[in-house]
Amino acid sequence: MAHEHGYFDPRALHRWHLLPLVAALALAGCALKAPPDAKKLAETELAHAPFPPAWKAGGNSSAVQAGWLASFNDPRLPPLADEVLSYNADLRIAVSRVEIAAAALKAAGGALYPEVNLAARTGGKAIGSSGQLSGLVVAASWELDVWGRVRYGRQAADAQFASAQADQRAAQQALVATFAKAWFVAAESVEQRRIITDVVSAAETLVKLAEDRLRVGAGADADVALARADLQTYRDNALQIDLALAQSRRALEVLLGRYPAAEIELPSALAGMPPAASTGVPSELLERRPDVIAAERRVAIAFAKVGEASAARLPRLSLTAALSSISSSTFVLKADSDPSLGIGGTLFFPLFNGGQLAAQVELRTAEQKQAAAAYAQTALKAFNEVETALANEVSLAEREEVLRQGLIDSTRALDLERIRYKVGSRDLRTVTQQQLAAYATSISLLRVQTERRVQRVQLHLALGGDFGTSGQ
Repeated sequence: MAHEHGYFDPRALHRWHLLPLVAALALAGCALKAPPDAKKLAETELAHAPFPPAWKAGGNSSAVQAGWLASFNDPRLPPLADEVLSYNADLRIAVSRVEIAAAALKAAGGALYPEVNLAARTGGKAIGSSGQLSGLVVAASWELDVWGRVRYGRQAADAQFASAQADQRAAQQALVATFAKAWFVAAESVEQRRIITDVVSAAETLVKLAEDRLRVGAGADADVALARADLQTYRDNALQIDLALAQSRRALEVLLGRYPAAEIELPSALAGMPPAASTGVPSELLERRPDVIAAERRVAIAFAKVGEASAARLPRLSLTAALSSISSSTFVLKADSDPSLGIGGTLFFPLFNGGQLAAQVELRTAEQKQAAAAYAQTALKAFNEVETALANEVSLAEREEVLRQGLIDSTRALDLERIRYKVGSRDLRTVTQQQLAAYATSISLLRVQTERRVQRVQLHLALGGDFGTSGQ
């Protein structure tokens, strides 16, 4: 069986002098245009809403500090926040988006490098023959990104990765803020249960007093019935608060990624109100808040895709090379072609495609305008959230003082009415009305105190400040 091996063709070496010329052509290609940065976007997209040098609703203009979660001085919050970050299902979705964007970035970057493939065959029969044909081919191709089409694609993937990272940070901050607010609401329910327990105890005392007055002939059946009805109303309120406590436990457990068994230990009281937060200035918000950063990166994505679509309308130049070695048991191959090396180039120029490429440029341009408008919308939303949270803080602080004084006066009035009823100078209806007023005031005060803490969390979230745990 005849078998012949060829040799490397030295005449192919002269083709390698083309490589420096091709490389120079690639390096001299179209330079990429940079997308607008945050400052430029603010100038163009927020021209109708210039932001002031300081927040209109007040605030401390010193730099925003990280670690706001610890400012509430609740030692259980940081480890629970770490648990949220580790096991919450919603957050794992955001993490997976970052991983997808990272993989897409690697794939887009790979297009900038030459592609090399190997094809091999052995042991098969040649067509129409009983012999064998064996060999291998190593082929390489490299698109010279003269106009930046591939580089724009990589630039879009890089911006997509950065956007996904910012979205993940935003999701982390929103999730920890949601947990902290739910934690304070749960603490409010605990405080409400303590208040209603005292009210039920006082109502039971009033029932006993009404029954005693009736027994000695100084009371009336109507007073006893009224006292007992009020007692049942307060007991019903206690049952409703117990249900709210169970719901709060389950909500917290779901955020923690636990089974909702309503078994988590709740705080025994509301956390102390931290000192005033540092808010910085409005201009810093656009560079700190992660959802605004993500929106700015999405503008960069759209910008790069416009460049990619525009470059797709221009010629493509690719460098190709192939090294092959083939042997046969039935016929002799020419010595100058086995093995052989070939180098060449490919030019692809789109001449007519029914306007598809031009339409792609129009589509990507429209998407860029949409992304810019979405950036402006996100930025204005961020400014509004900060101003609203600051205004709410001022209003809630004033309301707390009013309600605190109102509770003192209402409690004092209730004590006096009870004494008057006991000595027979007031009827029971006056006492029950005053008791209801005192109870309502205490619940309103507790609600405002909780809302102050919730709004402080909302302010930190609006400012984009880091919550500062080991899992961040």
